[in-house]
Amino acid sequence: MSVLMISAEGPPLHRGGALMEVLAALPEELRARGHQVSVVLPFYREIRENDEFHPRETGVTVDLRVGEETHVAEYLESETESGLQLFLIRADAFFDRPGIYGEGGVAYEDNAARFVFLAKAAIELARRLTPVPQILHCHDWGAALVPVYVEAHALSFRTVLTIHRISEQGSFWGLDFDLTNLPSRYFTLRGLEFFGRLNFLKSGIVFADRVTTVSEHYRQEILERDAGAGLEAVLRENSFKMSGILSGIDHARWDPVVDKLLPATFGIDDLAGKQKCRDLLLKKLQLAPSPRGPVFSVVTRVVSEKGFDLLTPLLDRLLADDVRLIILGGGEVAFETALAVAARRYPAKFIYRRDYDEDLAHLIEAGADITLTPARFEPSGLLAMQSLQYGTLPVAHAGGGIREIVQDYDPVTDSGYGFLFYDYTADAFWDAIKRATAIFADTDRWNSLRQRAMRQEFSWARATEKYEELYRGLVGDES
Repeated sequence: MSVLMISAEGPPLHRGGALMEVLAALPEELRARGHQVSVVLPFYREIRENDEFHPRETGVTVDLRVGEETHVAEYLESETESGLQLFLIRADAFFDRPGIYGEGGVAYEDNAARFVFLAKAAIELARRLTPVPQILHCHDWGAALVPVYVEAHALSFRTVLTIHRISEQGSFWGLDFDLTNLPSRYFTLRGLEFFGRLNFLKSGIVFADRVTTVSEHYRQEILERDAGAGLEAVLRENSFKMSGILSGIDHARWDPVVDKLLPATFGIDDLAGKQKCRDLLLKKLQLAPSPRGPVFSVVTRVVSEKGFDLLTPLLDRLLADDVRLIILGGGEVAFETALAVAARRYPAKFIYRRDYDEDLAHLIEAGADITLTPARFEPSGLLAMQSLQYGTLPVAHAGGGIREIVQDYDPVTDSGYGFLFYDYTADAFWDAIKRATAIFADTDRWNSLRQRAMRQEFSWARATEKYEELYRGLVGDES
């Protein structure tokens, strides 16, 4: 089968998050199984300034209407080390900027135009590729208008939309509908309109041939009011074409036995390297090496959705104990400020780094003892998968993909390898933290849980097979 992946984010961008991880792994896995797979992204400033990345000019340009204006899409081409084909859409007026969606927590005012342009440019690329893609696989709201244009222009592509974050929908003023250049009949309740606004993600859900989420439990959750971010009714109406496919781990990048970014590697039967990583992590970040209480870590977006409304009120209580805490990630200004203030108050115990750093992220996964994942809605639980591979045990809210990944530790039956809480409250979160720290004091038991966690298998093979099955159901005999 031939597949074109379309996304607003993906390698070679240097960012954290589940969407980046999926775009780094799934296309490669599909290609390794014999499929023709390409990826298309905007040519952002960050990519252009990457001295290690040198895309080639294709010589192909297309004039595209966005509202009343015409913009030129230039197409660049490159390959990954394994040979995966990568296309980049250049339009400096839209993508030559410091940020992806905005700066300083403020979205760019013309995001509607920017991602209308991305959808149109991606389709024009697909029409010119050889072989012509059978499947256009779109990711999140930034690419969610692609299925709309495929339907509106009666194109032969089949479309799949994967929802990674239902809370981010690409919602804009209703007047921005004019930027799409679609007939007015598309701006209706059964189309792109949502409470008087233009909603990209809702549009993709309605018009895509199939919709997937990054875990089955997340699919079930977002059909309900609390988790659907307002789109639950739309999702229920389209539930017949929805499925949940749990993501996997890219073991080429996330495996402590072969991780080239670690100062010392380690495995299930030899955890000495993990202790070395722990010591070097604390030294690198200038945190107190002793006493030897647990090192907690959080590597994620600093937003309410990820549980920072629970974590920030607990900072003083947590840091008063014998612990160290490391948080890596940017997001909402209010939370960033609270974390920066706490880091100044507890300089020997807590450090907050806003900007994502791939090397540091790997060292944190390897060197920490416990990872905190209090997200109210955790779509895939990908970070928990990575932590388990490195023997870093999760304290997590039992939602979304977490339920498919983490088994709560039961001291009576001596089963499980994580610490779950079910009520989304600070008290329940704190109780789970205290359970984990109590077990951490028992070194032999803690090492046993670490080894149990590291034996869990989160391969992309199973997920890739399910995507193949989904694609075949769409293309039928064409595969």
